[in-house]
Amino acid sequence: MTTTVVVGGSFAGMTAAIEIKRKGKKDHQVILIDKSPLFLFIPSLIWVPFKRREMKDISFKKENILKKKEVDFVHAEALNVDTFNQIVTTTKGDYHYDNLVIATGPKVKYDVAPGVAEHAHYIGTPNGAMKLRAALDEFKKNPGPIVIGATQNAGCMGAAYEFLFNMEKWLREQNIRKKVDLYWITPEDYLGHFGIDGMPMGETMLKGFMKMFHIHYETGVAVKEVTANSIILTNGEVIDSSLTMLMPPFVGVDFVKNSPNLPSTEVGYIPVTESYRHKELKNVWAAGIAVHVDLPFECKNIPFSAPKTGYPSDETGKIVAENIIRTAKGREDLIKKPWGKIPGLCVMDAGKKEVLILSNHLFKPRTFAIMIPNIFYDFTKVFLEKYFLWKSRRGLAWLP
Repeated sequence: MTTTVVVGGSFAGMTAAIEIKRKGKKDHQVILIDKSPLFLFIPSLIWVPFKRREMKDISFKKENILKKKEVDFVHAEALNVDTFNQIVTTTKGDYHYDNLVIATGPKVKYDVAPGVAEHAHYIGTPNGAMKLRAALDEFKKNPGPIVIGATQNAGCMGAAYEFLFNMEKWLREQNIRKKVDLYWITPEDYLGHFGIDGMPMGETMLKGFMKMFHIHYETGVAVKEVTANSIILTNGEVIDSSLTMLMPPFVGVDFVKNSPNLPSTEVGYIPVTESYRHKELKNVWAAGIAVHVDLPFECKNIPFSAPKTGYPSDETGKIVAENIIRTAKGREDLIKKPWGKIPGLCVMDAGKKEVLILSNHLFKPRTFAIMIPNIFYDFTKVFLEKYFLWKSRRGLAWLP
C-alpha cells in the first residue's frame, strides 16, 4: 500500500487528499494533517465584517467528510519534514510517507512595513474579519477617512478590491458616505493588473468604478509606515486614515522553513515542475499557494506578486492527485499544466454587484480573455459560494 501524507486542509489539500483516495482506493492510504478542524470558504470573508455572512455560514468540520471518504484526518500542527527518512513530525507524533503533498497555504508577512500589524486590519482570516466587524461598529459613531489596498509584494489584490467596493456600499447604507474620504492604494502598475498583467478593458472599467463611487486611488505605491491615524507611503505622501485595511504579502509557512532538507525558495515556497512535483525530490509534491510561481511580467515601480488562491488551488490539487496515482502505477506520462496556463475563472464582488473575469490562461499569452460587469446583483458570486460549499460538504472533490 502507498501512503500519502497531505499537509494542509484547505482548497488544495482537501481536494488532493480526497481525489488520491477516490482514485487509488484500497491501494492508497491517505493522511491529511491540519491544525484547523474547520474547512473555511475564504472568499466569503469579505462579507463577514458587513454582517452579510456569519462564520457558521461559510465553514464546516472536515473530519466527518474525510472519514466518509476514508481519508485519515490528523488534527495537529505539522512542525517539519525529514525528507531523507520520509517522516513528517507533528504535535501529535510522526507520520511516515511514500508521497508528501505540501498544501499548507501561506503565512502572512505582517512586518512588511512598520505599523501594519498594529494599526492595519486584514480581511484574510476569521479573526481579522471579526475584528473588522467590531471596528466598523465603532467607526459609525465617528466616521473619518478610510484607506484600503495592498502593500508592496502582495499578491491577493482581488480580495482587497472586493472589500473596497463592499465598504463603499456599506457606507451608503449607513448614510455616512458623504462624511468619508475613501482611498485605494496598490503596488500594481495600473488598476486591474491583479498580478496577471490585466485583462482587456479592465483598467478602463475599474477607473470608471472609481469615478462613479468617488474613490481616490493611487497605483504603483508602497507603504512606508502605518500609524494609528495615518498611512505613510514611500513617496513621502501621508494619508489620514481612521480605518485601514491592507493585504500584506504571503510567504511560506514555518513547516517549510523549519525543514532543512526540504529545498525551497528564499521566502519558503516549493519549486516544482509543470506536474507540481518537487524539482529535486521525486516523492514530494505541492499544490495551491505553497507552489512557487515565476512572474511572467516585470513590475515597473513597486514589486507585487501573482494570485494563487481560489480556482488555481483546487485545480493544482486535482493535478497532484492524478499524478501521484500515475506514478504509483509506474507511468511517466504525468499531467503538465504550468500555473500560468490554468484558466482564469474569477468573480469579483463589487458590493452586491460583480465582475466576471474569464480567460483561457491566467497569464499571457491568451486567446480568450474577458471581463463582464453585472451591475444588478452578485448572483454568480453567491452561486459559486453555495456550489463550492455544497460539493465540499459532500467530499465531491472531482466536480469542477
